[in-house]
Amino acid sequence: MDGYLVTFFTQQNRGHDGTSVADWILGQARELGVRGATLLSGQEGFGHDGRFHSENLFDLEDPPLQVVVALTPAESDQLFSRIEESGLRVFYTKTRAEFGFTSGG
Repeated sequence: MDGYLVTFFTQQNRGHDGTSVADWILGQARELGVRGATLLSGQEGFGHDGRFHSENLFDLEDPPLQVVVALTPAESDQLFSRIEESGLRVFYTKTRAEFGFTSGG
């Protein structure tokens, strides 16, 4: 299947509509029937505001998160429409990708 690999970048404590941004995006993908998505926690990073984010015992700043999802073009259009309609502002990367399942059992 041809489509896109989309990665959304956010932080653990960033919220939208009463839940975390990452959980909100995962929920929207699930409602659209997307085959799956992965939530990754980052060790450290910085956001567009230049603020440092990390996850360790000495500096419990808001750790970075990534939501990664493979989407068909139609699913991508639907997900981005929902994000726009909700007023959510989130940084993302979108790369053309081929995806599917291997034939192994």
